[in-house]
Amino acid sequence: MLGDIEENRVFRSKKELMTCLSIMSMRKKFQYKVFKSNTSFIVVRCVHPSCSWRVRANKLIESEYWMVTKHVNKHTCPTDFKTTRRRQATSWVVGECIKRRFINPGRVFRPRDVMDDMKQRYGVELSYSVAWRGRECAYENLRLGTPEQSYNLLPGYLHMLMQTNPGSVVNLEVTDGNKFQYLFIAFAASIQGFSYCRPVISIDATHLKGKYRGVLFTAVCHDANQQIFPLAIGVGDSENDAAWTWFLKRVKDVFGENPALVIVSDRHRSIRSAVEEAFPRAFHGICIYHLLNNLKTKFKSKNKELEQHYIAAAKAYNLQEFHVLFYTLCSAVPGAKEYLESVGLDRWTRSHAPCRRYNIMTTNISESFNAVLVKVRELPITAFVNEVRLLCQRWFQQRRTKANGCSSRMSTDVENKLEQRRDRAQTMDVICTDQYTFDVVDGDRNYCVDMALWTCTCRKFQLDQLPCDHVLAVVRKTQYDPYDLCSLYYTREFWCETYRGVIQPIPHISSWVVPPPISTFQLNPPDVRTVAGRRRKRRLPSMGEELTTPKCSRCKGKGHNRATCQNPIALRQSEPGPSLVSPIAGASSATELGHQTYPSPSMPPPVAAATAPPDVGHPTDPSPTMPSLIAAATAGPHFGQTLADS
Repeated sequence: MLGDIEENRVFRSKKELMTCLSIMSMRKKFQYKVFKSNTSFIVVRCVHPSCSWRVRANKLIESEYWMVTKHVNKHTCPTDFKTTRRRQATSWVVGECIKRRFINPGRVFRPRDVMDDMKQRYGVELSYSVAWRGRECAYENLRLGTPEQSYNLLPGYLHMLMQTNPGSVVNLEVTDGNKFQYLFIAFAASIQGFSYCRPVISIDATHLKGKYRGVLFTAVCHDANQQIFPLAIGVGDSENDAAWTWFLKRVKDVFGENPALVIVSDRHRSIRSAVEEAFPRAFHGICIYHLLNNLKTKFKSKNKELEQHYIAAAKAYNLQEFHVLFYTLCSAVPGAKEYLESVGLDRWTRSHAPCRRYNIMTTNISESFNAVLVKVRELPITAFVNEVRLLCQRWFQQRRTKANGCSSRMSTDVENKLEQRRDRAQTMDVICTDQYTFDVVDGDRNYCVDMALWTCTCRKFQLDQLPCDHVLAVVRKTQYDPYDLCSLYYTREFWCETYRGVIQPIPHISSWVVPPPISTFQLNPPDVRTVAGRRRKRRLPSMGEELTTPKCSRCKGKGHNRATCQNPIALRQSEPGPSLVSPIAGASSATELGHQTYPSPSMPPPVAAATAPPDVGHPTDPSPTMPSLIAAATAGPHFGQTLADS
């Protein structure tokens, strides 16, 4: 709130002065007009010709500030002069009044909501067009200008990002005519923290929904607590070979190529060729759920057993278990064996993978990261990048606090997992064969554990780098420390080091200091073909994907939720109590009265007497009146007495 106008009050600009005047006039229910105005002073008066209210303000010398020099704060206009429609409620003033409502990018505030809000707060009635334009003005204020202005602002923002976060890597590619082409951002805190994460990177792409569209590329991994750790983001024109190759080469330049590195993605052709070019030594695994959707589509199968056998085979740790499940799968779906083998068993199964994928068999962490940004992707480019920075900044701070407050040797998630495995290990028998080898009996099966080689025949110990149930059973009988058998990637120390870096904030645009080569650079938006109609916001389902239809908890209908439900709800019927007239003895579930049949509901049917009085509608009358029904119900030997008793 800008407050009221007072003498000697200083405003930072003429626009701020006029905004304060307009909001004050709406709040105090009067209207004004500009009497005189130029670059050095302004005089405003009440619109009523006989009113003495007026304000004069002058611009300060050699400054952009304006000061109120005179204020006659007394209205002499008649009280009936006030109306609900005020000339000061223009679109840009409405935008200033409601812009605080749009701080959250996911906030839905329709023009009708703007009209109701202005009516409730200021008593101003707006037209739909003014409310819509006011909302657009609020968007521009909070989203750093129009989409075109946002592209022009991007170079300066990226400069300030590198100044406030030294060590961050930013790449901006332009085409002829200084038109935007590619953008890559990796924060210094992410670059520092990746050294303490498991070397498995999940990559994915999703569409931006702004005016100039584009595609968002993401690279994320898991931290020690199984949470999403963002590595880098990129923006390109579309999901093609050139864009994916450019993005992955930037990822390699920043994070390097670890010999044990694993890249997990869907089966997009451009990703496969880009990974082969950018990471020739890395292992490229595919998401098992994307392959499952392809499998369903190819064989046109919705068999639940197919899905169960496939998921179990993909997640199997040892080869014997995989072959049993894979044979069952191929027997149920003819042709599936050749199809899955052509994809490559090592790319979608844990048991055949040449490198450790740990527990990252899908691109769920990438999909989840994209889902968090679902509303942010509608923003212009600079506002979008800023929201991503704010999200990462908030995540780092929250998880740094959580990691530093952890008192155990392992992360919270790993501690819970080890506790569950300890409970299952209590029922196992352990037979010592020599100093390092143990035979663990788990029900009707036995497993061999070698503590010298850190192996178990179930292979969970080797592939996940965490003690399995059988190893913990051995630990229970020996003096081994279970925490010494865990990978350093799960420890509290690595968890804290992952988030040691800090993503610093960026000051307001009015405080930016950008050198001339960057400040004078004019970045233009990319060329896009405008499609008629509204821009699509809901993504197209992937091949074979089964979309879930939302169900309303209010009306139990499908296709919407409780917040958007507009269906009328019937009043809940009360429990049937004693009626004035008891039902006819021997009446069935459909009670017949004369020639009319009424279904037997919770509300009793109209009752006819044995001999209908003259004012009661005849049974052939399809609609007896309410007075006649009441008369019939109260007619008889005694009011309230049953017909059988009579």
